[in-house]
Amino acid sequence: MTTLNVSLGQRSYPIHIGASLLDNAELLSSAVKLSRVAIVSNDVVAPLYMERLRAALEKVGAGGTALVLPDGEAYKNWETLNRIYDHLLTERCDRGTPVIALGGGVIGDLAGFAAATYQRGVPFIQVPTTLLAQVDSSVGGKTGINHLRGKNMIGAFWQPRLVLADTETLNTLPVRELSAGLAEVIKYGLIRDLPFLEWLEENIDKLLARDAEALSFAIERSCANKAAVVAGDELETAQEGGRALLNLGHTFGHAIETGMGYGEWLHGEAVAAGTMMATELSRRLGWLTDADVERVRTLLMRAKLPVSGAVLGADRYLDLMGHDKKVIAGRLRLVLLKRLGEAVTRADTPEAEIRAAIEACCD
Repeated sequence: MTTLNVSLGQRSYPIHIGASLLDNAELLSSAVKLSRVAIVSNDVVAPLYMERLRAALEKVGAGGTALVLPDGEAYKNWETLNRIYDHLLTERCDRGTPVIALGGGVIGDLAGFAAATYQRGVPFIQVPTTLLAQVDSSVGGKTGINHLRGKNMIGAFWQPRLVLADTETLNTLPVRELSAGLAEVIKYGLIRDLPFLEWLEENIDKLLARDAEALSFAIERSCANKAAVVAGDELETAQEGGRALLNLGHTFGHAIETGMGYGEWLHGEAVAAGTMMATELSRRLGWLTDADVERVRTLLMRAKLPVSGAVLGADRYLDLMGHDKKVIAGRLRLVLLKRLGEAVTRADTPEAEIRAAIEACCD
């Protein structure tokens, strides 16, 4: 097991990464009182891991309740969130009842938002079971739901008490979900860690083959990168750079998810296509070479990710991107690549260049 730390003063917490951690409830009880818990999962993950987690919790004297939700991005909405509130109220969960998210990014976001707002905040634990959740969404405290006009537009910052990433849960992950997670892994190399990007180019086939050692290294390196960024800009308030850099490809990608309908594209797939748009736009601004762009495209394709951004049309993209959370005072702030391994934020990119980059990646 490897343990990293997200350094946020009194809100600091550990990220435990390793095999068979679901059976080690002592790690959970070391971070929060566990006399009674509320587990939130979905109908794909629960049959695989719910009883195993509950059995481990019972060994440390923690009982409680569980709610199983339908799986998928389409359910990341008010209706599903209210099902969590209804369950917590029916089961008379109090302010000392930790909410445990057992699942991928959707479950983590939903359960985290419920924990942030139920009785004005209860303890929260992340037990991510997908690669994307283990390397990205479970770390950093962003929680929320989607709106018909925009992804993740309603939510709260609510840090977990700990993250427990059992790498063995990736053995049951569908191939498409594994590739979707790799989009976020590749992101870290592109925005701030060139040696990691080079490692990924050498080891992407091992990751797709679920080589345990390679996956553990990729998860640890990704979490270390995210923890460092979050520690420096927890609430994403930095005027330049900061936590916003973690959104490479996301403004374009969120437009795909919203425009195509939540669930049609996996989040990582949309981020991959959005990353190609951001890379192409960076080339058009004179920051990247043609060889750089091809290098990114090749790595994404080797990871079995899309590099073309759906047939929404540039006008629809620009309209949807206008609702993005990174719009400030009417100006769209984009995350672009000054060079491979170094990202920047820019709020003055000409619309004509954005449009041209979108069209170049939608043929």
